Amino acid sequence: MSTTPVEGVAAKAALPAWAGEMRELFRSGSVAQFLLHGNVFDVVQLQDGERERLLPLRAFLDDVMFDGWEVVLHYDRSRGIRASRGGDDFARFLDDALGDAASDLARTTEPAAALELLDRYLLRSLNLQRLAAAAASTASAGARSGPATAAPRRIAVVIDFAEFVVPRGDAVALGGAFSANVVKVLGWANDPEILNASIATVLVSEGLLDLSELVVENPHAASLQIPLPDETAMRAYLGALAADGLEGLEERCDLPLDVVARRLTGLSRAGARKALGVALRNDRRITAEWLTRKKKEIIERECAGLLEFLESPFTLDNLAGNDAVKAWLREDGELLRRGALHALPMGYLIAGRIGTGKTFLVQCWAGELGIPCVVLKNFRDRWVGATEANLERIFEVLRALGQVVVFVDEADQATGKRDGGAQDGGLSGRVYSMLAKEMSETRNRGRIMWVFATSRPDLVEVDLKRQGRLDVHIPLFPPETAAEARALLITIAKKMRLPVTDADLPELPQQALLGPSELEGALVRAMRVHELSPEPRPPLRDTIAGVLADVRPSAAGKRLEHMDMVAVKECTDARFLPARFRDMTPEQIEARLAELRPFV
Repeated sequence: MSTTPVEGVAAKAALPAWAGEMRELFRSGSVAQFLLHGNVFDVVQLQDGERERLLPLRAFLDDVMFDGWEVVLHYDRSRGIRASRGGDDFARFLDDALGDAASDLARTTEPAAALELLDRYLLRSLNLQRLAAAAASTASAGARSGPATAAPRRIAVVIDFAEFVVPRGDAVALGGAFSANVVKVLGWANDPEILNASIATVLVSEGLLDLSELVVENPHAASLQIPLPDETAMRAYLGALAADGLEGLEERCDLPLDVVARRLTGLSRAGARKALGVALRNDRRITAEWLTRKKKEIIERECAGLLEFLESPFTLDNLAGNDAVKAWLREDGELLRRGALHALPMGYLIAGRIGTGKTFLVQCWAGELGIPCVVLKNFRDRWVGATEANLERIFEVLRALGQVVVFVDEADQATGKRDGGAQDGGLSGRVYSMLAKEMSETRNRGRIMWVFATSRPDLVEVDLKRQGRLDVHIPLFPPETAAEARALLITIAKKMRLPVTDADLPELPQQALLGPSELEGALVRAMRVHELSPEPRPPLRDTIAGVLADVRPSAAGKRLEHMDMVAVKECTDARFLPARFRDMTPEQIEARLAELRPFV
């Protein structure tokens, strides 16, 4: 290969990592097709000598990566084929090949017709290059030959919104036209002549998994992710904005730009500019609270409801009992603040019967950690490839956030199975595989902390909950003593802002103690009876006592006990267990589970 895709401007500019890899791959002669995905709708920041440049991806490809190339063609299903460079040569090809029909077909937006034109143009260019090489060889041998036909030496074809041209799915089910598109794109990647010529094809799509599996998994194509800016890149971008673009940015910020950059990680550059521009145009001060709120709004909107930020007014002080659990989580919070990331677990599994406060525990911990906590929403979709694309987008945002806690509730339902059945087309297995790969990435230790909550940890795949993914398994149980139940009632009353004090609580019986959700329900019923009682109302203490006396234990007692025993089995540290479970041997636990299994 005689040339590289980076000439002129790019040769002296500091390229982003993905662009540098693209250059090296093309220069090596090993790849001529590139799948660009991820943050494709953002600007690319380029340090060109003393000058800072901010270019949309299309302009970056045209002006930097393909600077000096004779022909650069773009295609998408909205605007058809457009030449940003070399339009004259492409027009000559259309006239020669199509004659009077050239003007109509040149404007086609249909993928099948457009890709056929592009394919024929590349074939014509290869043939002209062969003729030119033969003429040059003949001339060097001293033979007379006719004039060599001029041919562009370097051609780039860029397909924008490629997911609408070669979409994911069974090619047969999608139809013959889409099958032909896939074959053409594969042909451009696999053709040795194209690989040895100076021809590059680029497919641009926000989600890599929105593209045909055959195209994505083709070993002759390179997938390059354009990442969201990290803290360092965001700080450089804010510096460029402050110097040229958003005048008065530093003066209007209550925080140093270093801190603002840290708060804005997880956003694209375009998203950050939009947020800051709204503040400046509306004469608003840029405060820590405002930044947090805008970042949350933008990320939740860009993720289309796949992620939800968990903002909690609670801390672990609001959690009754569970002293060993609270001490452990606070120690991990201290390690996080010290930056001792190597000493932190990769993730946590919180298990326990329904109604034991698993979600509330995560809310309380998130309230005092000081880093973002996001809830993984329902990312499953009925369309082929959409679920995987949703997960890919989620992972991209999580990596960019810097440090984040990811909460997955009902994890036994959300995380898939290694051997996903045929009934879902293998989707469950693919979800499991993607999660397992992301959760075991050791570079994310202390940066992406996974928290799974479930009442049935036995239904979560063993590989997902093993050490190195979910290292710490925390079991939660109903109150074991009357004193614990009393403390829990006071905590619930404070959480719900009910006018209940310790003096309003009756003596609680030692037996038939209730779980947090049952106690909360009983307390609400007591307040209902109290408010409906005629004046003079009986003491609240008597009303609560009467309601508690009438509460019947759950009819699913054996099933709930099974959840308790599964949580005991999963526990990774004896200090988390009530005294009555600590001395149980694994054999005793298994025996009790076997007795309870028929009730599940």
